[in-house]
Amino acid sequence: MELPTPDRTDLSITAPRALRVIKRTGDVVAFDVSKIAVAMTKAFIAVEGDNAATSSRIRDLVAQASQSIASAFQRRMPDGGTVHIEDIQDQVELALMRAGEQKVARAYVLYREEHARARAAAGDEIEKPHPTLNVTLADGGRRPLDLGRIETLVFDACAELENVDPNRIVEESLKNLYDGVSVDGVSQALMMTARTLVEKEPNYTYVTARLLQDNLRREALSFLGIAEEATFGEMAELYKPAFQAYVARGIAFEQLDPALAEFDLERLGDALDHTRDNAFTYLGLQTLYDRYFIHRDDVRYELPQVMFMRVAMGLALNEDDREARAIEFYELLSSFDYMASTPTLFNSGTVRSQLSSCYLTTVPDDLDGIYSAIRDNALLSKWAGGLGNDWTPVRALGSYIKGTNGKSQGVVPFLKVVNDTAVAVNQGGKRKGAVCAYLETWHLDVEEFLELRKNTGDDRRRTHDMNTANWVPDLFMKRVFDDKEWTLFSPATCPDLHDLYGAAFEQRYEEYEAMTRSGQLKLFKRVRAKDLWRKMLSMLFETGHPWITFKDPCNLRSPQQHAGVVHSSNLCTEITLNTSVDEIAVCNLGSVNLAQHVTDGKLDDDKLKRTVRTAVRMLDNVIDINYYAVPQARNSNVKHRPVGLGIMGFQDALYAQDIAYASDEAVEFADRSMELVSYHAIEASSDLAAERGRYESFEGSLWSQGILPIDSIEKLKQERGEKYIEVDTSATQDWDRIRVKIAEQGMRNSNVMAIAPTATISNICGVSQSIEPTYQNLYVKSNLSGEFTVVNAYLVHDLKARGLWDEVMINDLKYYDGSAQPIERIPDDLKAKYATAFEVEPKWLVEAAARRQKWIDQAQSLNLYIKGVSGKKLDVTYRMAWFRGLKTTYYLRALGATSVEKSTVDRGTLNAVSNQAPSAAPAPSAAPSSEPRGVEDFLTGKAGSGSRAPSASDIDDLGCEACQ
Repeated sequence: MELPTPDRTDLSITAPRALRVIKRTGDVVAFDVSKIAVAMTKAFIAVEGDNAATSSRIRDLVAQASQSIASAFQRRMPDGGTVHIEDIQDQVELALMRAGEQKVARAYVLYREEHARARAAAGDEIEKPHPTLNVTLADGGRRPLDLGRIETLVFDACAELENVDPNRIVEESLKNLYDGVSVDGVSQALMMTARTLVEKEPNYTYVTARLLQDNLRREALSFLGIAEEATFGEMAELYKPAFQAYVARGIAFEQLDPALAEFDLERLGDALDHTRDNAFTYLGLQTLYDRYFIHRDDVRYELPQVMFMRVAMGLALNEDDREARAIEFYELLSSFDYMASTPTLFNSGTVRSQLSSCYLTTVPDDLDGIYSAIRDNALLSKWAGGLGNDWTPVRALGSYIKGTNGKSQGVVPFLKVVNDTAVAVNQGGKRKGAVCAYLETWHLDVEEFLELRKNTGDDRRRTHDMNTANWVPDLFMKRVFDDKEWTLFSPATCPDLHDLYGAAFEQRYEEYEAMTRSGQLKLFKRVRAKDLWRKMLSMLFETGHPWITFKDPCNLRSPQQHAGVVHSSNLCTEITLNTSVDEIAVCNLGSVNLAQHVTDGKLDDDKLKRTVRTAVRMLDNVIDINYYAVPQARNSNVKHRPVGLGIMGFQDALYAQDIAYASDEAVEFADRSMELVSYHAIEASSDLAAERGRYESFEGSLWSQGILPIDSIEKLKQERGEKYIEVDTSATQDWDRIRVKIAEQGMRNSNVMAIAPTATISNICGVSQSIEPTYQNLYVKSNLSGEFTVVNAYLVHDLKARGLWDEVMINDLKYYDGSAQPIERIPDDLKAKYATAFEVEPKWLVEAAARRQKWIDQAQSLNLYIKGVSGKKLDVTYRMAWFRGLKTTYYLRALGATSVEKSTVDRGTLNAVSNQAPSAAPAPSAAPSSEPRGVEDFLTGKAGSGSRAPSASDIDDLGCEACQ
């Protein structure tokens, strides 16, 4: 039967302006509302017979529904655009259902399904090449869309991955293509389709990354003149010539070290493994592309395996068999068994090989020295170094200035200059400068120092862009425990306190206190220790600063006590090296990926040993290859040769062993895994000493006395007093063998271990950062590379195994911000295993950290997460950290009481990025209390009006990537 054409005038049907429809063939045609009316009328005829075509009720209903659909698209795209035919048919179904015509809607659905099956049977879904759809090339030319190549790319991307559907990606992507789409537009359509499926199946993150590879290959290969584009399979042959062309081009551009051309590029090219490109998650690969690959005129001409080989070559420059060592280093990096720190990844093999992560300085108490230190900050920051400044020697506010017969303005005005310098010299234009100022707790300016990050008060005495940290002596903590007074001094009158620690500090400090009582010292202030401690914790909660770090364990357990004093840590609180006016401490970082070393549910000691030995060699090589912006840094690094080998993927390693973070088993694994890393790292450094020679200041060190990190705990106990420390000292390895070896061979490095945050390099490797618990099980991660859906693949795997992974579970996890705890369907054992950071009591974080600390000659970046935070909780947690012998702590992630409860308001802000402190609350009253309960509860259960749960993005929004 011939249907009457609807009268547009009578039915008042108008088409949206400039709206076009993408047909299944890829053709793009004008939007025609009458075709919607015809389709709906056919559906009515199929149910009610031919009379439906002339029924006034049906004609009116069809006209209204057609106009409603057209208006909806007009509102959605007021300036025109393209819509796929399937989207229009979806709206027709919806309109019929809303009109109450369920039978007609069902007939329409069956009609669509029948025709879809017919098209599939006839092979009309995908044609090679597309008959009408063309792609616009970079030069403006056009060619038919190659559906065969799209199929190849997608099927390659899905190869060997479970629960992914390449056909679905192809079909859904074609709906978003139109005639004249750009080459990049095709790639974006494929990636966007795969990205949307990540929350349903974590393996789609690998699919998306592999589709992104097509963009990378096209950009780099065409720039290098190797090929216009290439599939994954073709890279088996193309990687080698691309690598060789890359080296030549990079040297010509004066970006790569000309020494790279002296390597056997044939041999190194043969060693490149193109299959390792498949190991990246989407977040990891996009991070590399945006922030690490070498580029020229905004064109990235470096590919992933080429980058790893470039880094490996740069670190092997001084090796005897450079090619063999470069391949050994490449294997370690490209397998993700170990990853170098960001500065090394940035600069190894380049003309400016600034590979070190951290620089620590001591600022002297004279104007020339102060501004020289600020100048050094600028030079070090220019080349992407993270800075830790010790400001304790600088005289306090009100101190006498002999040269001018005046009084000092104290430390704070200079810190304002440091803050502004960090902003001005923003790490070579790549990221904002990053510096942390340290001040000892006895300094007379400490109370004002605590308030530097406040958003209120005199802005001339605020530093909103820099970090601050307390350098806390043991004596202060004892006074807090014992509820005694504490005296603040100016270093101008008590200069020797700066270099004293342990029992010697306590004796001299008490002598100065006696001098205040006899009138010999005039400039001082006496406070109640608990009140100052309360203010320290209050500011830490309110502003996120100053961090709390402990002077005495850093010094009493330092292998280099004979060569100087540790006056501060670095930007991320894991480096504890000596500093002085003549020496700027330098540390070179890298991290072992623990997750890669768990095999069949247990830690693979043999593999770990191989990884650690190669990693220590790579780190030691950095010292001789490194570019030093200031001479004091070179002097220190060459003399002492410290390195900092750390770990990452700790949480993944727990998952692989079916261990919950909040458990004795996790604490035991932290102990045993760090013992093995320490055991192999110390032995590797000693073996390097046999091969290359001992570090210059070895004699007199704890190493030379046969005192290893585990042994140095005894000295801390003796100096602090047994009453104030409790540390497990159990061991499983043959440490006597290591002591004998060191006595015979010495050590190549003064310090060997430090656990850095690894926020960025763990993204590259696709594992949890550092020693952190999982932040959320499902969230959107926002960083400089964009937004990425991240889902806990281990949780998904376990839920699938129990038949619990479905759309309802996905929506529940979204609703509960990635928490498994409120979801009744999830069994208790999985709730324990997948407890997130704020659901793990902070005592477990501290206990695990204490077990690691006994094996580490430096420190660890330890973030603390506290839910339902109160003054009492903060007091207990930080006292416990000191009591368990920790050297430092890092960020406090505090979740106020109201943030703990579920809010259904403003769901769009769930993963908002903020540069503010994670939480804010009113500062507590400093009123004295006679009760020995430590800090008063300064939260009443209600956070400040601006309080929110810190998002997953905040965790790596730390400014500097030097340690990461």
